[in-house]
Amino acid sequence: MRRYKKHAALSFAYFIANRITFKSKRTFSKLIVRIAIVGIMLGLGVMILTLAIVRGFKQEIREKIRGFAGDIEVFKYDLNNSSENSPFAADPNFVKKAKANHLITDVMPFATKPGIIKANSEMEGVELKGVDKSYDWSFFKKSLLAGNVIDFSDTTKSKKELLISQTIANRLKLKVGDKIWMYFVQEPLRIRPFTIKGIFSFGIDEVDKTYVIGDIGLISRVNNWNPDEIGGYEIKVTDFDRLNEAADALDTVLPTKLKSYTVMENYPTIFAWLGLLDGNTDVVLGLMIIVAVINMISALLIMILERTSMIGMLKAMGATNWQIQKVFLFNATYLIGMGMLLGNLFGIGAGFFQFHTHFFKLDQQSYYMNFVPIQFNVTDLVVLNIGTLVVCLLVMVLPSTLVSKITPVKAIRFK
Repeated sequence: MRRYKKHAALSFAYFIANRITFKSKRTFSKLIVRIAIVGIMLGLGVMILTLAIVRGFKQEIREKIRGFAGDIEVFKYDLNNSSENSPFAADPNFVKKAKANHLITDVMPFATKPGIIKANSEMEGVELKGVDKSYDWSFFKKSLLAGNVIDFSDTTKSKKELLISQTIANRLKLKVGDKIWMYFVQEPLRIRPFTIKGIFSFGIDEVDKTYVIGDIGLISRVNNWNPDEIGGYEIKVTDFDRLNEAADALDTVLPTKLKSYTVMENYPTIFAWLGLLDGNTDVVLGLMIIVAVINMISALLIMILERTSMIGMLKAMGATNWQIQKVFLFNATYLIGMGMLLGNLFGIGAGFFQFHTHFFKLDQQSYYMNFVPIQFNVTDLVVLNIGTLVVCLLVMVLPSTLVSKITPVKAIRFK
């Protein structure tokens, strides 16, 4: 019997809600419903796009830095603060132990040396980063605008090849195949000829304005190092989210004369800026939720006030306050559900459009890329939808209690 009464009460509330939601002839009610739906659609859509853009920014910039500098760099542990590395003997035993860790994928030797490029009556100070045949070129190949990466199959030829950035190429008016001279300021002065093998663009000023890529063998020869000496190791990890764990594991096998630094320690300004994006995202999400909630409360209050006479009649016929509240809660659930459906279509649709077309552009010098990046995450979408639904439904309970303040006599007279 109780189950029947409960089902009848639910059917009653659902029936009335269905009538006033879908079959109402009041133009003002329809306008309020549409405004509420559009408000939720825009709020949820903007939240989806905000998270996708922030994730895209962090992912793109992080991958650019990792692609150039790796995840961890290992140097000789000394008081050298210059851009030119202190040499140490390559340690195959350390490399073997490091690669044995499942968190580490590559251990690649490198060295850096400052120099001055002279071409077309122009001069430019640069930092030469030397690598060898074990270097992972996958990210460089994606960033190449012209030419190819260095081919180490011919060691004599590779020592005369150079990759430069588009920024440096523009300043010195260079193109692939051009010949240049590089001066290494030391005693005695060393001058070496190079051919431009390729031109790249990372979109990060710290890299594009400074670095050129060459053969580590050339740096070793110019510095008069022993054949087995290098300037450092560049290490890549399998999962960036476990970078600190990988760095700690690496330290356990690191020789005492060497010191490791994560990419976050080497580029603190960029990663600090990325961290600030999370705070901005929280503010935007909070504001959008508040706007959606205020919009729904306003819509529900107006619908209740517009239906005052109906509420009075229902009470006069024996309906309880809770039964009438459920009518408007069903109504609100429909509005929220429809708004969320359209919001997902708007947010995800706009995101996919930008992802495939890069329609919205950015100033690369300010944002490290020339388009708005997008990266969707299923967890973000699920949490946003559930969070929006729960918050809106909980907040709707409060204005629906206005029903209990309406008396049948005054409500029936209300016009």
